[in-house]
Amino acid sequence: MVTIEGLKQYGADVESGLKRCMNNEGFYLKLVQKAVDECEGMYGKLEAALAAGNLDAAFEAAHAMKGVTGNLSLTPLYEYVVEITEPLRHRSEEDQTENLSQIRKNLDELAKLCKD
Repeated sequence: MVTIEGLKQYGADVESGLKRCMNNEGFYLKLVQKAVDECEGMYGKLEAALAAGNLDAAFEAAHAMKGVTGNLSLTPLYEYVVEITEPLRHRSEEDQTENLSQIRKNLDELAKLCKD
């Protein structure tokens, strides 16, 4: 089960995330759990869109993930999502393999926090 302490150790800016949730810890933690599930789906769409060369769909998935992770201040994941979103915004075809790998790694780490 995800905890405030676990999120802090992960590197999330918990204070900012809590502030957006009116300092309601239970609500914040519930949103983090939901965000992990949503990001899993968005990651799948992002990965598939990049593999297909569909930069519009890739941008939409990355941008949605950026919003979710940014609003909850899930900083480590958010930073890599930004790294992939901005080039996609300009429909850049640069290789995103490393960013995808880091997003996957951070998403897995967050998912583990939510399950333990």
